[in-house]
Amino acid sequence: MIDVILYQPEIPPNTGNIIRLCANTGVRLNLVKPLGFSLDDRQMRRAGLDYHEFATIKVHDDWNACAATFQNKRMFAVSTKGAQRYDVNCYAADDVFVFGPETRGLPADILKQFSEERRIRLPMLPESRSLNLSNAVAVVVYEALRQLDFGACV
Repeated sequence: MIDVILYQPEIPPNTGNIIRLCANTGVRLNLVKPLGFSLDDRQMRRAGLDYHEFATIKVHDDWNACAATFQNKRMFAVSTKGAQRYDVNCYAADDVFVFGPETRGLPADILKQFSEERRIRLPMLPESRSLNLSNAVAVVVYEALRQLDFGACV
């Protein structure tokens, strides 16, 4: 199934919302340290309600360790600096989507590791900065699931 990577997430309620999304869709969640909060953070747990036990979550010590885990899979960087719209690709069940931290997005050195067609973006008005992280993750995950005819989600 699909994997989502949150690179150095900063805001606990966003991660909690994403945990809830992953628990309800079967998507695996990967978190890359350093995290801007404790996994026991009250706000994160509140946003995720009681879904933490139903989500598959793995914490990686750093980007290199995380990326090595997925070296044989197609990875997409989701960024406002993406070269193409998120809905142009045909996604596969084992694709991986990488999202950056809320306040700064993916660093340039990580973005450079992705080919242009693997740097995707969500369309927004030109003067807009970015969407909320948990909303962006939901849009991308549900597009991939839609293309996969929602797999086990019925």
